[in-house]
Formats: sequence, C-alpha cells, structure tokens
Amino acid sequence: MKNYSVVVFDLDGTLLNTTRGVLESVRYTIGAMGLPMLPDEAVNRFVGPPMQDSFVREYGVSKETAQQAANIFREYYKTKSLLQADVYDGIIELLQMLKKQGKKIAVATYKRHDYAMDILKHFGIADYCDSMNGADNNNVLTKADILNKCLDEVGNPPRNEVVLIGDSEYDGIGAENAGIDFIGVTYGFGFRTEADIAKHPYAAWAESGRELIKLFDEQNISGE
Repeated sequence: MKNYSVVVFDLDGTLLNTTRGVLESVRYTIGAMGLPMLPDEAVNRFVGPPMQDSFVREYGVSKETAQQAANIFREYYKTKSLLQADVYDGIIELLQMLKKQGKKIAVATYKRHDYAMDILKHFGIADYCDSMNGADNNNVLTKADILNKCLDEVGNPPRNEVVLIGDSEYDGIGAENAGIDFIGVTYGFGFRTEADIAKHPYAAWAESGRELIKLFDEQNISGE
C-alpha cells in the first residue's frame, strides 16, 4: 500500500460505534415530531448520514421540517446520549502506530463540530489528532468541504499523500471530490461488502480495526 503522510478518519462507524446514543436520540426525535415510528431497520439507517438527509429520505418531509427534526435530535443527543458509544477494537492501537510512523492524523465527520470535539476528547482520540472538523448546524458543508478544512489545517499536503478511511458512500464520494485516496471499512454502518465499497474508487478495504493495522504496518507499505 502507498506510504501516506496524512490519514483522515470518518467518526461514526469508523472510529466509534455510536449506535446506542444515536438510535435513542432518533427515536425520541420521531416521537417529538409526531411522526409514525419506523421499523428498526429503517431507524438504523439514521446512523452516519446527516440527520436532515435521513428525515427527508425516510419521511419525505421538507428541508425546513428536516432541519427542525435535526435541531431536536441534536439537543437530545447532546444532553442525554452523546457519550453512549464504544471505540472499535484496534482503533487506539492503530492511532498509536500511525503517530509512531510520523503520519498526521485528522478526523472529518458529518457529526456537528462541537459534538464531535466533545466525543473525540472523551474517548481520548483527540490526543492523537492534528486536525478535527465536523459539520455545521444547517448541513451546508459537504464531506469534501470538511476534508478540505482538515487538509488546510495540516499544511495542504499533496493530495496523493492523503487517504480517508470511512464506512459509507458519503465518505467514498467525499474522498473522490476532494481528490484523495479512499479506504473503505465494512464494520461500520454503511458498507457491508467489498462490492459496496467498489462502487467508489478505493485503494484498499478492511473488515475490522485490526485489519487496518495490518494495512498500515510498515512491512506492507511501499515507497510509491
């Protein structure tokens, strides 16, 4: 694999399993909005993508109503369930290894910026990061916009030296639009198989945090 100088991570479904907190908050929001409750499979689809997009997709509501729902979700999530999450197995070891290799580490997430900072600090991930950026409240920033903010903060490295690791099509599209490489993972909320990842240009894929460690082991890195 290529010897990247900057590794950017998605957050939900890549660094942290945030399922418990997000689903609790989604169900609360659906009730607060007076909307019919969805089957579990549909509620699970809210984990990862921008909350506004999920309400539009699942309920066909207007953008204004979706923003209202997102505001309710965020208030509940912030005060009640933000820290109901677990670091995926192998992730801390991976971050430690990347730092020892001298790589810069960033996080680019669709989670609102202030919430992302709180949760990354709580779980000790922020200690390894050179840049961390999240979404704006109204979901104006694209994934590529958030990625570009991270790259600005780490000195605008050549795009061929940067890779994004993520679990969903939002990550694959964002990486392509930002002109950087992409590694897809299937242990999160979006991709389930390599075939799912292959719908986007990708440099590699992994089924677990432990497999990511193997990918970035110096024995497997070329000097390309």
